[in-house]
Amino acid sequence: MKAVILAAGYGTRLQRDVASDSSGKFAHLAGVAKPLLPVGSCALISHWVQALTSCGFVDCIYVVTNALYEAAFQEWAQKFTTVKILSDQTRTNEGRLGAVACLQLAVHHFKIEDHVIVVGGDTLFKEDFSLKEVQKRFADVQAKSEDSCVVLSYLCRDEETKKYGILEVDEALQVCCMKEKPLPSDTKSRRACPCFYVLSKNSLHLLDTFLKEKMEAPIEEKDAPGNFISWLISRNPVYVHEISGRFDVGNLPSYIECDLYFKKNLLDVKSYMV
Repeated sequence: MKAVILAAGYGTRLQRDVASDSSGKFAHLAGVAKPLLPVGSCALISHWVQALTSCGFVDCIYVVTNALYEAAFQEWAQKFTTVKILSDQTRTNEGRLGAVACLQLAVHHFKIEDHVIVVGGDTLFKEDFSLKEVQKRFADVQAKSEDSCVVLSYLCRDEETKKYGILEVDEALQVCCMKEKPLPSDTKSRRACPCFYVLSKNSLHLLDTFLKEKMEAPIEEKDAPGNFISWLISRNPVYVHEISGRFDVGNLPSYIECDLYFKKNLLDVKSYMV
């Protein structure tokens, strides 16, 4: 199994917050890509690499970044033998390829023909999350159909539905529908879907189909990876694996909350997410 970490974003909200912070306490974060932000004892993305390496079933980790941050990621990756860096060659947020196109780029560039764990590079999960449990769930749904994929879900509050992709599922926890940022009145579900997917090798060719269909669409339709999942569920079976929650580093307050948790509350760093 392979892993692709999507890390080509420009962190515009976070950088705007850092620039406007008058305390000066966060000046060291200026110009730092979100996955490389220090969270607890190491960079945010290092938590993922350590867990993906320790779990035992991921043999290579590909990180897709942009030309602006490529040198910083190359320097960071020197301490990991399983990590390879790929730049999408963009230099501005306005010129970004979008997350789905970055995933397609990695699949083509590295000639991936294996199942793929897709990870959002600005996301971490609560301590109940386990890669080994996700792998077990994936093996179970693969036994039903080799086309099957797995996504995560956790329960969000009513007022948060309009911030996330919300999954509607059946009794077998197969996804029937994914609604992008619905009003609470638009769905009974409160199942938020973070950017973490296990895509079957049989589904990878559908990235090409999706992007061909969206060729003329605005970047927003190709950027949010949940748009691909929403499109995928009518073509391949997609099942849910339930977790309790996540840390989503989008702005300075969410970064501060995440960093503080990892400094004060993370009980077992070595087994985290494994």
